[in-house]
Amino acid sequence: MHISLTPELENAVKSKVASGLYNNASEVIREALRQSLNREQENQWLAREAAIGFAQLESGQIVEVRSEKHFKDLVRGKA
Repeated sequence: MHISLTPELENAVKSKVASGLYNNASEVIREALRQSLNREQENQWLAREAAIGFAQLESGQIVEVRSEKHFKDLVRGKA
């Protein structure tokens, strides 16, 4: 597979390799793609959770949060 990068992105890849964090350009691109895919999955999860929360709000299923600890307990399913 061959890819084309803008000069700015090519310089960024070269900089990452030169930093010693990566052995070659392929490692930089693979890591960037993995991070992009993870971010995409997280965004899909967040969109689903937001839709659920909005539906609960619309139907009157609300909980008053009394403190930061209470909020954390709610999120963890302990309240």
